[in-house]
Amino acid sequence: MEYDRLTGDQRALVATLGNLGNICAVSGRRDAAQANYQEVLELQKVFGDEKGIGTTLANLGNLRADAGEWDRARAYYLEALDLMTKTHDEPAQAVLFSDLGLVARETGHFEEAIQLYERSLELMRRLGNLGGVADAWRMIGRTFLIQKRYDEATACCQTSQSVAERLRDELRAGGARYVLAQCYEDMGRLQDAADLLEQVVHMDRKYHLPKLEENTQRLRTLRARLADPYQARSHRGMQA
Repeated sequence: MEYDRLTGDQRALVATLGNLGNICAVSGRRDAAQANYQEVLELQKVFGDEKGIGTTLANLGNLRADAGEWDRARAYYLEALDLMTKTHDEPAQAVLFSDLGLVARETGHFEEAIQLYERSLELMRRLGNLGGVADAWRMIGRTFLIQKRYDEATACCQTSQSVAERLRDELRAGGARYVLAQCYEDMGRLQDAADLLEQVVHMDRKYHLPKLEENTQRLRTLRARLADPYQARSHRGMQA
């Protein structure tokens, strides 16, 4: 980075700072990421790089979303969306609609969230991004789950899982199973939930994912409920 500063290669500096910002963001160092992205943004404005500015604004929005600062995240996302629309950057728009959907969901605007996820889904389909399609179905399913609209949530998660399995994308399939297991647990279908969660835990262990301990404990709790005669009777009654 110092070499880029000394040589005056500003475009190389933008790339370096952007990469540093991404690394800091992924590792949870939000203040450092913010500083890098802000410097990138100022340089991109000098270049008139509207497409790049849109990407950086979205990155700044992601930082605020990670911090739970939903209003600030939304402001960044909407500014980014204006530029992405202007530059016809549809792949970036497809992701951004999902980001805006998350903000809407987390602030309790569930119908708006579903509409935004559906816009993301529509673009992902048109672009042939099947991974994005699987993600959008999962996010819609999660929103329905929060609303206790279990039949719709289950259908969306099953679709997400099916798309991910066709792609042989284990992580996305696992993400869909995770939400689907929660649907089944809330519906009283404890055995179905445990079967799915067992697959999720296997994947967590295989890829050393951070939720391994949490999901293992959740699976133990489910198995204990299934082994309890009273819980088993309640479970059968809810399925009747």
